[in-house]
Amino acid sequence: MEKKLKIRGLWQAALSTLNPNPTDSCPLYLNYATVAALPSRVSRHNSPSAAHFITRLVRTCLPPGAHRCILMVCEQADVFASACALARAFPLFTQRSGASRRTEKKTVTVEFFLVGQDNGPVEVSTLQCLANATEGVRLAARIVDTPCSEMNTDTFLEEINKVGKELGIVPTIIRDEELQARGFGGIYGVGKAALHPPALAVLSHTPDGATQTIAWVGKGIVYDTGGLSIKGKTTMPGMKRDCGGAAAVLGAFRAAIKQGFKDNLHAVFCLAENSVGPNATRPDDIHLLYSGKTVEINNTDAEGRLVLADGVSYACKDLGADIILDMATLTGAQGIATGKYHAAVLTNSAEWEAACVKAGRKCGDLVHPLVYCPELHFSEFTSAVADMKNSVADRDNSPSSCAGLFIASHLGFDWPGVWVHLDIAAPVHAGERATGFGVALLLALFGRASEDPLLNLVSPLGCEVDVQEGDMGRDSKRRKLV
Repeated sequence: MEKKLKIRGLWQAALSTLNPNPTDSCPLYLNYATVAALPSRVSRHNSPSAAHFITRLVRTCLPPGAHRCILMVCEQADVFASACALARAFPLFTQRSGASRRTEKKTVTVEFFLVGQDNGPVEVSTLQCLANATEGVRLAARIVDTPCSEMNTDTFLEEINKVGKELGIVPTIIRDEELQARGFGGIYGVGKAALHPPALAVLSHTPDGATQTIAWVGKGIVYDTGGLSIKGKTTMPGMKRDCGGAAAVLGAFRAAIKQGFKDNLHAVFCLAENSVGPNATRPDDIHLLYSGKTVEINNTDAEGRLVLADGVSYACKDLGADIILDMATLTGAQGIATGKYHAAVLTNSAEWEAACVKAGRKCGDLVHPLVYCPELHFSEFTSAVADMKNSVADRDNSPSSCAGLFIASHLGFDWPGVWVHLDIAAPVHAGERATGFGVALLLALFGRASEDPLLNLVSPLGCEVDVQEGDMGRDSKRRKLV
């Protein structure tokens, strides 16, 4: 009894030292354990789960050892975001020589203790959902962390095939010269100079009873030298991460299908290496894209929008998608516009703009809107000899918005479906490590189409969101998820 009282006293003493500003921690008994507190309040543009602080605390405070345990105390509403935040703290990829010599496998056990409302035991179905979501986050991060010497377009296709085999789906793959023959001038033009040829790959889930068709289109530039508009020695390192959008789509698709997805869902991967060689695209070249529109190249380092333009056109024309979401590490300007933690969203729907922001707060993958105003911005791409150029005339005129509008123009600004563009260039990594950003966001945003109760809980669609009065009529087709 006396020992228990002493332990309780030490515990209370540790708690009394915590005064989070924004977070704080206290080691217990020779650093065998650490108790840490999250901030008691967050601003309206942050996640109530304080997901970024969770990842940071675990990375800095978790005691060393082969078998470790994390006890996460949170409310039911924060379980999903907290689990994904914990997953980001344990990346899979490493080429350190010591890792290959280690005989004992390291394990981390995570337990959740729920407080507040709905504070009963965590359901087995919830744990399965968390396992699939966190595996998706770590899969995406592993692909992004892997250098192009290992993660080229061939290897990325192997990853897609592996997920397809696991889900019982045979991917559709269009490669190399076939891309050119079938009119995919964007993907082919970007990747034709590389040793490993470019590809368009599609994983399709088409269940009985589906009421709508959704396409997730991911930018998969496995390395971006900038092409002949070549990057400098300080801006090229880290360009292995330019496949972050496609990696997130793959991780999210795997988790979404495993948890049961009620509607048609297509994952479209636009894979290429933007390389330099005798066959490389030159500035002044003109490409015919899958949309049927011609593009004059004035910057070969603005390649992501070219492959995505082909991807969204394919999703519209061949897959008949009602909702098309493209995800990409598209512009360095995104990090200036919305910062290192918030992805940028550009969409033709006010409702989906609000939904993306809410989904970000619920899952920890934060999002903030960009200006959507094609009538003012799209003139930046005016060309005298083609339908458009691929890079803006004025880099001071909302370049991240303009880059997204380039993609939208290949659907048409009067396209009646929902188009959502997510630029994740900055939040795809934290320091020199990938974050797996985007997986949790896609699962939360489309949670209402899932059979899983937890994903339904974190989905913003179905809640009341602000919609501009003028959008109500033309958005009527787009509300099946709501």
